[in-house]
Amino acid sequence: MALTDIRVPSYIGTRTRLYSGDMRTVLPSITGGINELPDIDLYVTSPPYNVGKGYESKATHNQWLKDCAEWFSVMRACATESGRLCLNVPLDKRTPSPVPVYADCVEVLRQSGWHVQQTIIWNEQNVSRRTAWGSFMSASAPIVIAPVEVIIVASKHKLWTRKTEKNKVSTIRQRDFVYWTNGMWTFPGESAKRIGHPAPFPIELARRCILLYSFADDLICDPFAGSGTTCIAAHRTGRESIGIEIDETYVHLAAGRISGEG
Repeated sequence: MALTDIRVPSYIGTRTRLYSGDMRTVLPSITGGINELPDIDLYVTSPPYNVGKGYESKATHNQWLKDCAEWFSVMRACATESGRLCLNVPLDKRTPSPVPVYADCVEVLRQSGWHVQQTIIWNEQNVSRRTAWGSFMSASAPIVIAPVEVIIVASKHKLWTRKTEKNKVSTIRQRDFVYWTNGMWTFPGESAKRIGHPAPFPIELARRCILLYSFADDLICDPFAGSGTTCIAAHRTGRESIGIEIDETYVHLAAGRISGEG
């Protein structure tokens, strides 16, 4: 795809632009403030886990980590000097073999130049139908399943504090700030069937990250936009946002959901 084609948004809303394509190519072509958008203040995203270019094809965990290294490097290069990242990933995965996804992501982020600052535990409470016990009632091979995911919070540079510029305004309520800075968030996940996407995270997750870690006039980005959840949360919190999605089906899904916000 030609660079000039990449810069044409698939969808333009009141506060949102959606682009179709591989974020490794699209994101550098639309940021920088010269031709289109300024650099990104905050990423709120969840990288597609264990997939190739499409959601149908599988990749090994090691290949996924190599992709993450490329993704994270591009994101850091396209972030402002005080840019931040909220990365939602599983704590671990058991199939086809056990892998510590969270620990691996932290290491790849560091290798990509990001500075991990905080970790939020998201309690999804999703083990009500649990059947995987391993060696039930035996120490032989018990299986422990934690009903949580994590949100890794990182910054482009080691300095975490953002200068409060004159035009930068926080819009978080006091009670939410007090509650959300307790690093255990409890709310249900999103239904894949209801949304029409295999791995949606809830709007509440994106909303909290945006209000807690960004100012009102910041630019929010989800380079793996999926069903458009981050862009919807950005719209509802009064932020500008861009989303990038490699699968055309989900670009149309996201555009429909975002346009429904008015």
